[in-house]
Order: sequence, then C-alpha cells, then structure tokens
Amino acid sequence: MRVIFSMLICLLLFTCGNDSKNDKKVYLPASNGNLNSISVVIDNQLWEGRVGENIRSIFAAPLNGLPVDEPLFKIRQIPPQVFDGFATRSRIILKIEKEYLEATTKIVDEAFAKPQTVAVVGGKTDDDIINQLKDNKDKIIDAFNKEEVKEKQRRINLSLLRDEKMEEALGFTVDIPSAYRISKATDDFFWIRKNISNSKTMELMFYEVPLETISKGDSAVVDIVKMRDNITKTKIPGEEGIYMKVEEAYAPSLFNTIIDNKPTYEVRSVWRMNEYPMAGPFITYMIEDKINNRYLVADGYVYAPSLSKRDLVFELESIIKSVKIK
Repeated sequence: MRVIFSMLICLLLFTCGNDSKNDKKVYLPASNGNLNSISVVIDNQLWEGRVGENIRSIFAAPLNGLPVDEPLFKIRQIPPQVFDGFATRSRIILKIEKEYLEATTKIVDEAFAKPQTVAVVGGKTDDDIINQLKDNKDKIIDAFNKEEVKEKQRRINLSLLRDEKMEEALGFTVDIPSAYRISKATDDFFWIRKNISNSKTMELMFYEVPLETISKGDSAVVDIVKMRDNITKTKIPGEEGIYMKVEEAYAPSLFNTIIDNKPTYEVRSVWRMNEYPMAGPFITYMIEDKINNRYLVADGYVYAPSLSKRDLVFELESIIKSVKIK
C-alpha cells in the first residue's frame, strides 16, 4: 500500500501538476472538512518524533492578534496506510514522505478532490524534512489559507447583504453575509454588525483616508493605530468617556499582503473599551488605491467573551478579502 501511494504522489507531482493547463477532464469528488483543519498524512513514528513536533509548532502555532492562544490550524494525523477513499478528500492536506531521493516541497491543487490544496514535503532524513518545513512554512501556510478563504467566501456567497449604498459611496464591492446589518451609514463611514448570541457581536467598518495618512515602512503600524483610535472614538457611538481603543498591552502585528491585486497593510491586535471591561481581537486592512489617492480601510472586530475567536476573525478576514475597488 505504501509503495503504491508513493508512486501516486510522484505521479501527481511530476505529471499531473499541469492538468489544469490542458483540455483533459478528470472527475474528482467534492472535498470535505471543517475550515482551517489540516489532515497530516505521516507515519506514526515520524509524527511522534521531531518531525511531528515541528509540524505542530508551525501549523498549530498561536494565531496573531487573539487575546488568548488559539491554533492557526486544527491538525488531524492520518497514517499513510489508511489514507484512502474518504480520507483523501480533505480540503487541505500536508503529506510527509521520507523516501524521496532529495529534499523537496511541492504544492499540488486538486490532487484527490475538488477544491483541494495538498502540500507534499519529502526528504531522505528527518533533518531533511524538518528543514523543508521550516524553509517553506510561509509558502505552505499561505496556500492553505488561500484555499480556506476561498471556501469561506463560497459559503458567504450563498446569501448576501444588500449593501449597494455603501459600495456606491466608497467605490468598491464586497461580499457580506445577509446575517449582518448596517448599523450606521454616512457618506464616508459604514458600520456593519452581526449578533452572535446575547450581547456577543462581530462588526465591520469601511471608510477611506488619504494616502499620506500612513507612513511607509515599519512606522506604518503607529499611524494605523492612531488612525483607528480616532475613528472608533469619533464614529462608533458610546456613552461619554467610553470608547474603543487599541490595547497598549498587546504589540500589534503588521503584515504586507495583497487584496484585489493591490498592496495592503494588515494589522492584527486586540482592542479594549476605555473605562469599561470589554475587549476582543481586531484586524485592519489598508488597501492602497493610488488611482483615487486613498487607502480603502476595511476593519473587522469581535466581542465574544467565553467563545473561541479564531473562526470569527477568519470570517471577517474572508469578507474583507472579497473587496474589489471599482
């Protein structure tokens, strides 16, 4: 069984990688699995040793910007000898092979099911595999995240909020689930909310600022925090002296990403209410729109005490990454 599977993986890597570029039609079953859950196909001995430790430290590392530690992905180990049939249909798969002639990392789309992303990491020794994991972790995580965002957006598109007024005012489109409602709408600021249960909420803000508002480089995060604090203090209703601000005890994480083929700053951290015991995670995206001399700002935040927040933040991320500037 193991020999057959290894041959199949080699075939996928070296001959099937270009199937999407030709006219050959191959039937693939629908993929399955919970969002942000990785099936790790790996021998039990490797899983229990250093290779498994490195996989867990990379793919189950705490997600940036949450008030308590929650893993980047949930992980399920599958021994190679039972990786067959239904088990091969997981949407994201990490396959570890220790019989490669040379160390390698390959990412294959729709190897066993559709849609699907499979990362195959191989090497002759444990050290070969560990080094491949460390050297290619960002590439693999990015590929897995894109697959999961795409799946979440597919689910979101089953029922969308009517938000034409906002899209016309700010010159963009975005796919927001119909479970959200617009709580505040002005010519230049829109506040959108979804009740989870009782007083727990997920919220979005959309607005624009001139390009010169944000400095380039690492100092951009300081300007973004200052800008966000000003917006939440002046635009989000609250009792006198009570307003949302970025929690100073958590250092914001700044990333460079791409949305709608445009350079984008991504900031993740924690907000809290001034003079009131409320807090939660937020994500802010500054989408550079040079044609209109502005950043389109898309911001999502969560208030959900006692609930896990990873999947809630991921929903906001998926919504925001559907933005397209007109």
